[in-house]
Amino acid sequence: MAYIKRAAEDTIARVSKMFPVLLVTGPRQVGKTTLLQRMAEAQQNEGIERKYVTLDDPDVRYLAKHDPALFLQRYSPPVLIDEIQYATELLPYIKMSVDHSKKKGDFWITGSQVFRLMKNVSESLAGRVGIVNLLGLSDAEIYHEPSEPFQTEAGYLMERLPVKRKRDLNEIYRRIFKGSMPELYADENVDWETYYRSYVDTYLQRDIRDLAQVADEMQFYNFMTIVAAQTSKPVVYEELASAAGVSAPTAKKWLSILVSSHIIALVQPYHNNALKRVVKMPLLHFLDTGLAAYLLKWGNPEALERGAMSGAFFESYVFSEIYKSYLNAGKEPPVFYYRDKDQKEIDLLLYQNGMLSPIEIKKSASPGKTAIKNFKVLEPVTREPAFEGLESLKVKIGTGSVVCMANDLLPVDEKNWYVPVWLI
Repeated sequence: MAYIKRAAEDTIARVSKMFPVLLVTGPRQVGKTTLLQRMAEAQQNEGIERKYVTLDDPDVRYLAKHDPALFLQRYSPPVLIDEIQYATELLPYIKMSVDHSKKKGDFWITGSQVFRLMKNVSESLAGRVGIVNLLGLSDAEIYHEPSEPFQTEAGYLMERLPVKRKRDLNEIYRRIFKGSMPELYADENVDWETYYRSYVDTYLQRDIRDLAQVADEMQFYNFMTIVAAQTSKPVVYEELASAAGVSAPTAKKWLSILVSSHIIALVQPYHNNALKRVVKMPLLHFLDTGLAAYLLKWGNPEALERGAMSGAFFESYVFSEIYKSYLNAGKEPPVFYYRDKDQKEIDLLLYQNGMLSPIEIKKSASPGKTAIKNFKVLEPVTREPAFEGLESLKVKIGTGSVVCMANDLLPVDEKNWYVPVWLI
């Protein structure tokens, strides 16, 4: 299969030089192992011979779990250990090894079951591990374009115009329908439906079955499907629970599993003392629109584009592209959303350096000025009297974006721009 260059390569190389342990985590089959093996091959030119071992192998896993010290003698650093969640008993021994050698980049490890792994990592390797989250392919990776954290400033967007290729509605929805899994792009012979069926089966049988709180795989599959139908909507746990036939605490627990395994992201509402009527519900986005399309039984891109969920999928696609642009650069995505008790919404807010930049997402070639009508609800955050003695919390409002199907980057007014979706 053809290798697709990943935008996170520079981030991983940088983190590996900063910490003795590098952990690359993310959903199954997004290319964590392939990426690290590729980078390990490149290290051979620098005289670094990195061993590779996978804990998917039951014999190797048995050794790692029952005699970690002997395991690390056999697979001494520098080493790449795949699927570390299957033998977290190794982590204290890795800690002792790096404390003794103090060499950066000695251990590269990958893990899929983040909900089990992160607690052990934070307890055993605090201060010794650099973590990179890898998701599915971004547009920049698929189309071989530069990848940078998305900004709304006009100057940044102008600079991106020459290096981005225009794509029409049909191409955008083919991309949304296909999803982000590398294997679907690296091998044209892979059947979309067969791939995602296998993916879901593997996720349910290998990851979910291992969790004591999920007793019924089919009930969890049903829950995943219900969650997919809620993509780009605020989370109401009681409604999810009722639709899935489980209790609200179970729905909350299962949703946290989907978050921890990077199947979905929950976007928190933006809070500020000056905004009095903001709701506290998080917003839900499926991170792989192809997986969501499979779960909801959409048969082809044309049906999805014409269907009732066309706008919701478009929103989640835009969100995931912006979200991945930050993760691939090794940055925490500074994303929020706005919704108040008067039902006024702003799809996405970027909050950086004391500045709040509103983003509206519209599946329209000509959204009109009504697309930015809710941006004015943010004005109180710019006024010192609204903070009642806490003026230091005052925030500036940055350039606004309406991400849409426009053919070109155009101003809405002096402060806001129509941004073609292919430009993000």
